[in-house]
Amino acid sequence: MCAKPISAAEAGTWVPACRIEALAGRTIVPVRVAGRHLLLVQDGGVLFATERACPHEGADLALGHCARGRLFCPRHQAWFTLQDGTVSPGWDFRRLRTFATRCVGTRVDVLMDGLGPPLGEGPS
Repeated sequence: MCAKPISAAEAGTWVPACRIEALAGRTIVPVRVAGRHLLLVQDGGVLFATERACPHEGADLALGHCARGRLFCPRHQAWFTLQDGTVSPGWDFRRLRTFATRCVGTRVDVLMDGLGPPLGEGPS
């Protein structure tokens, strides 16, 4: 893990994910941001953030691999475009959620977009 859990963020809030050093030599870095399990993915000098679980069957995408702007699921080799989360042709399920990233000094931030509360933190 790259960062300790951070409490829930409001829509449109930049939330710290990890220090830039945590990305050194790694393509896929699991993080927990605002109670959500995400991935930071480096591809071609660009940093992306996505949800960690495959929307098809919940496979851990941290165990997948990245190539040419795509994140591959380790379970069935479906892939997702890192730019917008579009799923590869031939698969019929929702796209992968993606999040904007920015580097500020030695920190990586992720823009949380108000997807609702993290799992297990819904209203009672």
